[in-house]
Amino acid sequence: MTFKPQIKVPATYMRGGTSKGVFFNLSDLPEAAQVAGSVRDNLLLRVIGSPDPYGKQTDGMGGATSSTSKTVILSKSEQAHHDVDYLFGQVAIDKAFVDWSGNCGNLTSAVGAFAISNGLVDAARIPENGVAVVRVWQVNIKKSILVHVPMINGEVQETGDFELDGVTFPAAEVKLEFIDPADGDGALFPTGNVVDDLEVPEFGVLRATMINAGIPTIFVNAADIGYTGTELQDDINNDEQALAKLESIRAHGAVKMGLIAHISEAVARQHTPKVAFINKPMSYLASSGKEIHNDNINLLVRAMSMGKLHHAMMGTAAVAIGTAAAIEGSLVNIAAGGGQLNEVNFGHPSGTLTVGAQAILQNGKWQVTKASMSRSARVLMEGVVRAPEAN
Repeated sequence: MTFKPQIKVPATYMRGGTSKGVFFNLSDLPEAAQVAGSVRDNLLLRVIGSPDPYGKQTDGMGGATSSTSKTVILSKSEQAHHDVDYLFGQVAIDKAFVDWSGNCGNLTSAVGAFAISNGLVDAARIPENGVAVVRVWQVNIKKSILVHVPMINGEVQETGDFELDGVTFPAAEVKLEFIDPADGDGALFPTGNVVDDLEVPEFGVLRATMINAGIPTIFVNAADIGYTGTELQDDINNDEQALAKLESIRAHGAVKMGLIAHISEAVARQHTPKVAFINKPMSYLASSGKEIHNDNINLLVRAMSMGKLHHAMMGTAAVAIGTAAAIEGSLVNIAAGGGQLNEVNFGHPSGTLTVGAQAILQNGKWQVTKASMSRSARVLMEGVVRAPEAN
């Protein structure tokens, strides 16, 4: 019998924010995988270990969660005034599917470090000591992001004392700025409304804020779907009926946002949109056992990712939270106390996160110029990954 040979592909395994992923330099991929298509998808699926009917990704680099089943492809930017092009692939765990429809905000924090360390940034733009500002073009959503990477003696500084809830060990702070994070045509709200009535058979009519900033996100009030907003992963992820109802919200919201034509198409678009449920501040115990006091947060947010409650918060969803909070009258803004809010600290299952946004009302339409937050990142392993030759 003849079997396919294993190939070696240079790769770096990195943590970015509360996610992990396998990073590639585009030029290191096999030639046929350097362009979009089935060869590239099949290679990434095999590297990560999908599809896995056991749901463990044992025979791959994935960690069997939406936060750890991720791939990144980077190259020198083809866009003016940018350093690196960043393409993100969310790999399904139990299906042979790579979703290219959105960004990963958490892994964005690792993009700058990888780009510098792999020669994708002009050396003249990298200080010996200080902060290198890496200008990232996010290919999936066609947006600019500035990644502030600390440098010490010409090397990326990864260790530090910045603590990020959802990550065990402190590290160096990496500041992110998402420039004009709304949809390309400037429409923050695809329906034209800050708050909509969303009809979902399992719930009836829900009040919803559907926003496209960072990543398309559907916000609903926790109380309207039977929750408090203090839930942890096991409260949701062990309840198949609850997961099905939340997926129904996502599917019907996706249709209303114009992302798909029919709810049946949602299964082939798992990465976007996201669903998040919110509430006013309440005290609770985070998954680590840390007590989160209601007087230290502005609101509660729980978000779904790839069909499961996220253990912390997706970076792109955090951008959506900060942006929606800055829009007076949105459900997020109301939950956070209302009024002008340029920054909010919200509670998620692992702790808290602060995110800011600058929004203005211009000609009757809300626009956001920038959203910002801090994460951390570090290299976990670098070398080569092996996988059977893809075709």
